[in-house]
Amino acid sequence: MTAVTDQDNGNGNSGDNNGGGSGKAAGGTSGRGRDGRWDDGLIARRAAAAEAGKAGEAAPRAPAEDDAEPQVEAYVPSGGPLPPRLDALRELVGLSRARLDRDTLAEAGRVLDEAAARQRLSSRHTVIAVAGATGSGKSTLFNALAGAPISDTGLRRPTTSQPIACSWTDGAAGLLDRLAVPGRLRRRPHPGPAAFDEALQGLVLVDLPDHDSAATEHRDQVDRVLALVDAVIWVVDPEKYADAALHERYLRPLAGHAEVTFVVLNQTDRLPGEAADLVLDDLRRLLDEDGIALGEHGEPGATVMSLSALTGDGVPELREMVGRFVQDRTAATRRLSADVDAAAARLRPVYVAEGRPGLGERAREEFTDRLAEAVGAAAAGQAAEREWRRNAGRACGTPWLRLWRWYENRGLPGSLDRMGQALTPPEEELTARQRVEQAVRIVADDAADGLPGPWAQAVREAAFNGAKGLPEALDELAVKAGAPGASPRGGGTASGKGAITGAPLGGRPAKPPRPKWWPAAVLAQVSMTLLQIFGGLWLVGQIIGVLEPGLVTPALIMLAGVVGGPLVEWSCAAAIRGPARRYGQDAERRLREAAAGCGRARVLDPVAAELVRYREVRERYVTVTEFSTTGR
Repeated sequence: MTAVTDQDNGNGNSGDNNGGGSGKAAGGTSGRGRDGRWDDGLIARRAAAAEAGKAGEAAPRAPAEDDAEPQVEAYVPSGGPLPPRLDALRELVGLSRARLDRDTLAEAGRVLDEAAARQRLSSRHTVIAVAGATGSGKSTLFNALAGAPISDTGLRRPTTSQPIACSWTDGAAGLLDRLAVPGRLRRRPHPGPAAFDEALQGLVLVDLPDHDSAATEHRDQVDRVLALVDAVIWVVDPEKYADAALHERYLRPLAGHAEVTFVVLNQTDRLPGEAADLVLDDLRRLLDEDGIALGEHGEPGATVMSLSALTGDGVPELREMVGRFVQDRTAATRRLSADVDAAAARLRPVYVAEGRPGLGERAREEFTDRLAEAVGAAAAGQAAEREWRRNAGRACGTPWLRLWRWYENRGLPGSLDRMGQALTPPEEELTARQRVEQAVRIVADDAADGLPGPWAQAVREAAFNGAKGLPEALDELAVKAGAPGASPRGGGTASGKGAITGAPLGGRPAKPPRPKWWPAAVLAQVSMTLLQIFGGLWLVGQIIGVLEPGLVTPALIMLAGVVGGPLVEWSCAAAIRGPARRYGQDAERRLREAAAGCGRARVLDPVAAELVRYREVRERYVTVTEFSTTGR
């Protein structure tokens, strides 16, 4: 009989079994005990010892009728709005192609392709794969569910070399083509109760090769098919249910697919007494450590149960649960939703930022302050204020003092005018350029702070690309601002090409406007000068005898002009302090606004555009993860 052959197939090949020795319940040697019962290691030996120690029992008791009942965690379906999530993931990938490398988006692209392919195929069919290790009895379970010996069983290892499919209804050809199941390996159930079970109508059952097969092509087929099916029944046996290869390579990575996962502990007929319950509990513990949610107490999760495909114990219950699962018609949606969750979990490091990244008002103001300092806005305002006062002194000062200042400053290399026109040392010009670069670097770091790596790099690149030519642009805009300036502490322009001395970055100084009272002050100063000249001529005339003697009157007139001239000049100097200060502040403001506008257009706006793009993709990512059914 086929069933008997598979009984030996499950446990007769000690070489294959020992291949999974790392997954034994307690690392002990597996085999039949002296009493003929199956001894699977420490758990079974403890169970036997506990039975032997009970009073009134000379030998371990035979399994009771209740012990043969399968242990089942109910499967509770759960779904979500898959189409909006797929659309959001598609938009997310499209918006991210220019910022993320192809390998990062590869898994998300694969999920989208597979989702599109699955949605084009039959929604009335549910594809379930039966997977397991060598000797676990998965082919026997496959035949038991199909009600006929469809899949070969035997002592030869591996027995199953290619996927074998059994479809209960027509219309599954497209699904089987997608799985690359050859036509010669496609079967239909033999006439019988299993073939006419209404609950199984729409089921496509696939028997896979051993996932731990020594043949590499077999393992590759298992991996390929498992990525395409709607659900999977993992068949484990008491000897290798804890195999590290099973848990680390399959169960743990697919923990998010718990809702489309069945874990079946087969060959329970070989366990003595309560050992089946102990092994099943240990299996649940391992699944919990793998992060697989268990469908207990009405919660969605994996279905875990025990059965014996050889004796048939628990097979009807599994068939019934599979039937409900198939008739629910949501397995494909749940599988795709879990795939989206897994892809989103892999993408989380490149989309989820720490804190609230962005450019605040404080960072923008500090950037503007640094640009204004680099271009010398404050020094330009001070120079403008001095220019105003200088013009006022020329207009309202006494002619004699103005003549003396002209004589004192003519051609002298150390004069104030010559110092104001001196060229800026090259090292100071370089310092001004470095200030611009430092300002850009700081604002880029502030904007990228907390962003995921690729987006932080994109923000920095946007800032540095926009900063190319920024020093020269600052000079040009400063010239248009029309504000006279001066180098800060002898520093140069932002571009480092020329000094800012009494002119807007090398241009001619803007002529300060004159207040309305200046003509009156000039007339008063002229009057004081005329009084000095008139009084002086009167005195000279008296000295040479042309005029009658009388020194008091001409002396008083001359004294009034001598005293009145400086007094008018001092009064004008006091009156121009306020307007000169306002004029200097206005010049500084214009240059500061020019620098801020240039920095905003070249640096802040591109950085803000990258941040907007990041927020947009982050919103798409939130949409992808918002209705996650796995909590990942």
